Amino acid sequence: MTYRNLEHMTDAFIEVTAESLEKAFETAGKAVVDTILDIKSVEKKSRRDLKVRAGDLSDLLYNWLEEMIILTITDGFAGSAFDVSITKNGEYLLEAKISGEELDFEKHHFKVEIKAPTMHLMEIKQDGPVVMRFLLDL
Repeated sequence: MTYRNLEHMTDAFIEVTAESLEKAFETAGKAVVDTILDIKSVEKKSRRDLKVRAGDLSDLLYNWLEEMIILTITDGFAGSAFDVSITKNGEYLLEAKISGEELDFEKHHFKVEIKAPTMHLMEIKQDGPVVMRFLLDL
């Protein structure tokens, strides 16, 4: 499970590769946090639980990315470890346990603020390893 930054002129364009959908969403969460701050500086001192719902996988990814931005920037919680489960019963439900600590811009080395995720260029491929691509508006 890895992620990398792809070329884009103004925004963060990220590609995630993982062996399962859950691991891909975990990695996408890490990529969002690591775009905002230095995720390696975040200790696992407390935990937050999060639920995200959507009718399809693209909307689920969008909602997940949006919640990760809100959790970090608005709520002031820096996550560094993610445990995600995804179920589908009519709609998708993502449940996450996120370990980390309260945000400290000095300790966590703030990089850039993300305005929002976008649907532009979003892809989710599940044939073989899961590959997701998404764009974050900076």
